[in-house]
Amino acid sequence: MARPPEPGRRAATLAKATDYVLAHGLAGLSLRPMATALGTSTRMLLYDFGSKRTLVSELLAEARRRLGASLTGYLAEHDLSAAELVRLIWAWLTDAEQIPYLRLFFQVYTDAMTNPGDYADGGRGMVDDWLAVLADRFDPAAATLVVATLRGLVLDRMTATDPARVDAALERFAARLPRN
Repeated sequence: MARPPEPGRRAATLAKATDYVLAHGLAGLSLRPMATALGTSTRMLLYDFGSKRTLVSELLAEARRRLGASLTGYLAEHDLSAAELVRLIWAWLTDAEQIPYLRLFFQVYTDAMTNPGDYADGGRGMVDDWLAVLADRFDPAAATLVVATLRGLVLDRMTATDPARVDAALERFAARLPRN
């Protein structure tokens, strides 16, 4: 007899799996240790998601959803110039709470370049999320420049021994943006 559905179990498992990957990353991800940490079994993970690939795809979507909701909420009550907006996004990006998401973003972003088949959209969705945040403020080319600059500076800051240098570079970039 088939196991009866448990409403909410799959969503709860997805939330916990997302938390697990945010804490441990995707490199070398094995379902057995993940299942143990989540208090389930590999069999149940595969029952709920069908495959490791589907689970990873869905937990990446969940991480993107969480990050997007956090940024949208953070920016919701601000009517800012382009420069102020970039500074506010920088403050949000460099908050310790975002670091697990950014590590995951960079891991997927770089892995998608060498293993595009492992990601449904080749990692493009993460970039599109950022462009969408800026779409109301910047034309597509300018939004791309802002996203690429922020991405590069965040990567540098996460690996730098001198974060003040990177913060100063962000400030120099923001100062060159329109103030209206």
